[in-house]
Amino acid sequence: MSFADVLIVGGGHGGAQAALALRQRGFEGRVVMVTREPFLPYERPPLSKDYLAGQRPFEKILIRPEGFWAERNIDIRTRSAVVGIEPQMRSVELGDGSRIDYHSLIWAAGGDPRRLPCPGGDLNGVHSIRTRGDADRIRAQMDGGVKRVVVIGGGYIGLEAAAVFRTLGLPVTVIERLDRVLARVAGPELSDFYAAEHRRQGVELMFGQTVEALLGDDEGHVRAVAMDDGREIEADLVIVGIGIVPAVGPLLAAGAAGTNGVDVDDFCRTSLDDTYAIGDCAAHSNPYADNDVIRLESVQNATDMANTVARHLTGEREPYATIPWFWSNQYDLRLQTVGFSNEDDDTVIRGDPESRKFSVVYLRDGRVAALDCVNSTRDYAQGRRLIEARSEPDLDALADPEVPLKTLL
Repeated sequence: MSFADVLIVGGGHGGAQAALALRQRGFEGRVVMVTREPFLPYERPPLSKDYLAGQRPFEKILIRPEGFWAERNIDIRTRSAVVGIEPQMRSVELGDGSRIDYHSLIWAAGGDPRRLPCPGGDLNGVHSIRTRGDADRIRAQMDGGVKRVVVIGGGYIGLEAAAVFRTLGLPVTVIERLDRVLARVAGPELSDFYAAEHRRQGVELMFGQTVEALLGDDEGHVRAVAMDDGREIEADLVIVGIGIVPAVGPLLAAGAAGTNGVDVDDFCRTSLDDTYAIGDCAAHSNPYADNDVIRLESVQNATDMANTVARHLTGEREPYATIPWFWSNQYDLRLQTVGFSNEDDDTVIRGDPESRKFSVVYLRDGRVAALDCVNSTRDYAQGRRLIEARSEPDLDALADPEVPLKTLL
């Protein structure tokens, strides 16, 4: 049995930032972090980009070097999965049967890749991209030779992976069940631009298609993707990028409220005493999404929620109200998104997509709600201020890329 003043479950961006922020704010109690993985905390976005492409070694994506954590008296226990919580006793059980008692618990466990609801998902050569282990297995298969890649899912992860594979010269097909890429996170204008770019790079895109099964060879390796229309698409490497399932089982079993993840309040507190949840698994009311209860799967959300909890644990009651932002690198395109858009928003195109430098501005009831900025960092930085100010700019000026957004405040 051991004890932690603050026990952090999860070694991703949120868990790491919670530990760092506590120490930065002068917290002197015992901080213990447990993570299922065998690695110290590391960055996740490079897994589907430059780490997957072999352009960035693992040491360069560590959030902090090994000695850093020891110097700050942060105890990190790898290969340790929490399998049960006793909130009344303030104790967790690990997979090896040991226990850790705590005063406060921060749940930062993220989520697990959503599996395909069809036969063949466990064949060799079928991968997700969520952990270093996932990326390493893909790279190992690529070293052994890959003839054709199929990516299932046209979101950020799927498109980033497709870009890496095409850059390496591999034939790639992307299958998306909806009628466009990025359908869940962006408007049709941005979807059309990225679809055209991927096609220009040689990616085959299939929309409105459902995967019936993954077919294997005699040795248990994937050989094809069977579609609902009877077609079979040859593939010896399949990437499944269809979202995550929040890793909150022990929390919900212990009585925490939640359906899509675990519910938290403005200070990231769950319904269990002295128990917080942050990052991908935390469902919260977001003011930039019309106060809808949502989960945000982004580094920014995880780190900002971690800072909120660290402040709360050190006596500062400042609610989480940070504007969401995201980014994605594909080929030579850098997409920066700020704010939260939905399908009912009006849109203004700022600049010419043909120039590969433009922004899509989303307006809700006349106010700027979000921006998708492609190779346009200035619009991203200045547009953020328009969202925070709930600005209602002149639409002609908004559409003119020669007019700086900061002048529309």
